[in-house]
Amino acid sequence: MQPAATGPMRHWAQINEFSFIAGIRLLFWLGRVFGRWPFRSVLYPVLLWYLIAKPSARAASRDYLRRVASVEADSGIVANWFGVLRHFASFGECILDKLLLWCGLFDTRSVELRGVDLILKQISTKRGGLLICCHLGNLELCRIMSTLQSGLKLTVLTHTKHAVKFNQLLAQINPHSQLNLMQVTDLTPATAVLLSEKINQGEFVAIAGDRIPVAPKPRVVFARFFGAMAPFPVGPYILASLFQCPVYLLFSLRTDRGAAIQVEPFREAIRLPRKNRDDALAALVNDYAARLEGNCLRAPLQWFNFFDFWRSSPLSHTHGPH
Repeated sequence: MQPAATGPMRHWAQINEFSFIAGIRLLFWLGRVFGRWPFRSVLYPVLLWYLIAKPSARAASRDYLRRVASVEADSGIVANWFGVLRHFASFGECILDKLLLWCGLFDTRSVELRGVDLILKQISTKRGGLLICCHLGNLELCRIMSTLQSGLKLTVLTHTKHAVKFNQLLAQINPHSQLNLMQVTDLTPATAVLLSEKINQGEFVAIAGDRIPVAPKPRVVFARFFGAMAPFPVGPYILASLFQCPVYLLFSLRTDRGAAIQVEPFREAIRLPRKNRDDALAALVNDYAARLEGNCLRAPLQWFNFFDFWRSSPLSHTHGPH
């Protein structure tokens, strides 16, 4: 069921990061010095305040959880205040993991690598590829692990202006946290040429497949995602068609044993025809949306998009077939 409109829709990048960085510093200090349980004892009162004070994030989480429960009845997910609190708590744990990663206190030996041999095989060809990532789990873990894989050079395309304070905190913990990030507001021809050169030199480029680009007129395609049509960017597939390189999907999840990084093959190469180009893009986006949904169902509380994902922003878009 499509939720009723509740007011003007804002682009996700217009939603400012919540401003209690001092609280994050305190939580980080607790987790670093005393471990996760003292961290959690302080985290939950903070999250309870956030649950009450941020109705838009609360509504977005509840809507997502309701969709998950409707698709997977035995998922154990409930779309009430307790379910939203669990969702926020999972996000809090992810923030702690990011901070511990960049200060060297996260045990990377506990990380299970799945499908990484696909990347290593591609590295052996002396040419890189495109990784389509998402806001499921902890992308920082993938960046850290990339430094531990011989020969792997990774550039992550990001829009971090909405999270300036948090990224400043990461930079204070470890200046290297900013080294392989490329800030992009729009994918210009010059950016595409630079990225193409990186791939031709054997590097990998990562781009999110579940966030509408920050641009005056972003191109998106609507695909079915948890039972309703949602907007997805076409940028990753257009870039891949320009690069003519292998495309992989990248997922990272917290597990009972620690964490797991999973690489899945998506396309050997993407060639967009001049005729029926929109149909070809729609097929790619629908495939991605289905794969993302399947991975979200493995860990529903680890998908972190706390805005109304299913409603289009007021920016321009193109529709894929329903």
